[in-house]
Amino acid sequence: MSVQGQKPSSRAFLLGEVRESFAMAMNALAAHKLRAALTLLGVVVGVFSIILTMTAMRVLQSNIESQLSGLGAHTFTVDKWPAMNFEGPQGWEKYRRRKPLTLQHQMILQERATLAAAVGAETGFWRSEASSRFTKTDPDVLLLGVTPEALACKGWNIEEGRGLLAADVDAARFVCLLGNKLAKKLFPRGSAVGQTIKYDGVNHLVVGVLEASTSMGEGQDNFVAVPITLGLNRYGGGTWRSLSLLVQARDQASYDDCVEQVRGILRVARKVPPGEPDDFEISSNDSLIKQFRGLTFAVRVGVAVISSIALLAAGIGIMNIMLVSVTERTREIGIRRAIGAKKRNIMTQFIMEAVVLCEVGGVIGVALGILGGNATAYFFKVPPAIPVDWIVIGLVICSVVGIIFGTYPAYKAANLDPIESLRYE
Repeated sequence: MSVQGQKPSSRAFLLGEVRESFAMAMNALAAHKLRAALTLLGVVVGVFSIILTMTAMRVLQSNIESQLSGLGAHTFTVDKWPAMNFEGPQGWEKYRRRKPLTLQHQMILQERATLAAAVGAETGFWRSEASSRFTKTDPDVLLLGVTPEALACKGWNIEEGRGLLAADVDAARFVCLLGNKLAKKLFPRGSAVGQTIKYDGVNHLVVGVLEASTSMGEGQDNFVAVPITLGLNRYGGGTWRSLSLLVQARDQASYDDCVEQVRGILRVARKVPPGEPDDFEISSNDSLIKQFRGLTFAVRVGVAVISSIALLAAGIGIMNIMLVSVTERTREIGIRRAIGAKKRNIMTQFIMEAVVLCEVGGVIGVALGILGGNATAYFFKVPPAIPVDWIVIGLVICSVVGIIFGTYPAYKAANLDPIESLRYE
């Protein structure tokens, strides 16, 4: 019972010692403001560079991943080109030689892919100005060509009007669907359905408006979707244009089997010899996001290494300043030892001073890094991000730097001879 009674007092003593050391450390920093500011500048730069880069990358990653996640549930795409190429110019030349994917391939998949709930096709044609009798837009509105099945594959829902019909595609009718944001801009006072818009000099009848996109960023709903045959007739569909084929599996359980079935059907249709690699790319939300994260991982590691060098240099500067501080305060150390302070108390005081110095610089670096990184969010008009994990990592690194580079000066201070220290002038 006596042992249990000692624990609280021991803990309280330790907390009191840490509190006292912290107060002494803050007083020492306040007494030498310029020296402290110059010393923690290296820490500020190191932590700032880490947090700035990680915040900016988190903002961009959230934005890009939301765009990569533009497919509906259990959906994958088949394309001539890969979403990302890591093979350089030689890789692009290899992909360029592939035959394009066409509406014929979409029809083959519709007929033979029994595990698919829907098979659609889409392609982007042009960016131009769209106008109504009320207003006109900047020349940045995307014209998409789609088949009716693409709406389900992309997870698009109709808010007003109707979707595209097979008859619209067969007759290449001048009808269109509007993204939600574009519809509200072109028709601010009422419904867009039944109205006429002019795109790239040609009138189109609006038959439907899509629900607002949940993706981040501007421009997600800034498009006009027309029957794919209309776009191919106007902008060409020769051997150079390849479509994106969208395939939605019946459910998650049949997803992998559906992918393999589509792969087999297309290999036969495109006459790919056995043993040869596919001459098309199959990708999904998850695979694209995984590729993107793999690409950004190397960048994050590189930035962390470079920033660590800055923190290492800052740590050396802190150790140098702490050694100077030990010399200046030799008499103070002697007085503390003379009135009963132990070596442990002296070490705690100086290590705490080094840690406080690093943490003050770390907090300033974190604040500046978050502000600088979220300037990216403001520029791209996407929600800001706060990388809590990297903030914690940055502050922990600051503490480690303070402990490592403050230990030797603290050890030197703790081992000064009390009598000689009292004689020091």
